[in-house]
Amino acid sequence: MTAALEEQPVAGATCLEAGAGGGNMTSGLLAAGATHVYSVTNRDDHAKSVTERVGTAARDRIAVLKADLRTLPIESNSIEVIAAHGLFNVLVPASLPVVIEELTRVAAADCLLILDDYEPLPSDASIRELFAIENALTELADGHAALTFYPAVVLQALFAEYGWKFDHKHLLLDPVPWTENHISAHARAARTAAMKLSDPLKKILLTEIKRIVEAVDDEATGKMYSMTLSFSHNENDNKHSC
Repeated sequence: MTAALEEQPVAGATCLEAGAGGGNMTSGLLAAGATHVYSVTNRDDHAKSVTERVGTAARDRIAVLKADLRTLPIESNSIEVIAAHGLFNVLVPASLPVVIEELTRVAAADCLLILDDYEPLPSDASIRELFAIENALTELADGHAALTFYPAVVLQALFAEYGWKFDHKHLLLDPVPWTENHISAHARAARTAAMKLSDPLKKILLTEIKRIVEAVDDEATGKMYSMTLSFSHNENDNKHSC
């Protein structure tokens, strides 16, 4: 988070963390001097974690909102810095235009977007097998994949359609350390999806998850990038209505 926010004009800005997770980026924005941070998540446990992490010291500078990123309860043209850390890899392709349009709606003139995410994993990465079964199970249980790793150039092109200009990109992690905590979290997500299925398929797939987890060791592979874009209302007016 520190590397992503380094030298960014956060101090004095009204900010949005889109997809708060554990609140790491929200904490980083507050530490960098943001005047106010809207921390948005669609999960109760994440909203609670962010609130607890921030504590009372900065409570008057933050609003934790449990909301869908496709319908943000935030005034149009009001956000000066948007941060999306590890967000887009958990969004299905069909939701990308809707989320991008909504982020564009709340963006003030010259808004800055800090977008951190993962490039697609190398074909020889052992953790790909865990992600594959997680995706297969969530597709079976919920009708959509859990993870999609979008190349930076793909997201850059999509945002350009809504009036966002590419500024720069740099690598945050190369390689990415996939730790025991990551493996446990994704295995838990796969098991949760498997439990929604009926026997005997459920039993077979739970056994397969166990096999994969035992076979996957901690590894460092792939890349995580940080991309910065800026927004102009005048250019956007010619393309999309906000």
